[in-house]
Amino acid sequence: MSATVSMSASMPMLARGRHRNPRRGACFMELASFLAGEAWSDAPACTDESLAHLARLVNDLTSDAARPRLAALIPGVIGLRDLGRGLEDEIALIAAVHALPVASESRQRALAVGIGRTVGEFGRYTTPAQPAVVGWARAKLAEYAALRSWATTFARRIARPDVRDSSAIAITEIAVRGIAEACVPDPDERLHRLLEEVIAHSRARAGLAAREVPALEPHQWRPLVRTS
Repeated sequence: MSATVSMSASMPMLARGRHRNPRRGACFMELASFLAGEAWSDAPACTDESLAHLARLVNDLTSDAARPRLAALIPGVIGLRDLGRGLEDEIALIAAVHALPVASESRQRALAVGIGRTVGEFGRYTTPAQPAVVGWARAKLAEYAALRSWATTFARRIARPDVRDSSAIAITEIAVRGIAEACVPDPDERLHRLLEEVIAHSRARAGLAAREVPALEPHQWRPLVRTS
């Protein structure tokens, strides 16, 4: 499922990393803060931090040539906040499932451990994620029988029953980097699809699934950011 957006012929030139002010460039979330009427920031209050974290990763790991295309997704993240404790784990699971088919073996193994622990295959962590997302991720992991078996054995060998915190931040970072650095011809497109799907999921969580995302119009950003 993806958010419905319309895209102008030209898009703003997004840049990697944080910027002290617009004259030094703008990343995905910094432009979101401007469009939302907030103080300049790559972590604005208008967007849930777990979603903003993913957006920053995708922005920074997308190639310079492909990054402007991400701008059409910016209006879709504005106003997505206070979506519940489970969103962070849900985003991590979605990202991990996207990365599993293409990530390097070492990252696949890390992601399998992360998914397995989050969905309760092993360990004592109890996720607040929606059961539908947990079930979907568990089923996807089951498609990789060898990875699942390795992850189960590994987790049992290094079991730490006292650790009950979420691994979502680490899982998300491993997943996004796994896609960006995968030996595939289309990493940028895969990163775009991941962010698009997570935005759509977040909008559905907020009860906005049926509402069309407003287009990003040139007059909104041209005084601030140069054209791609």
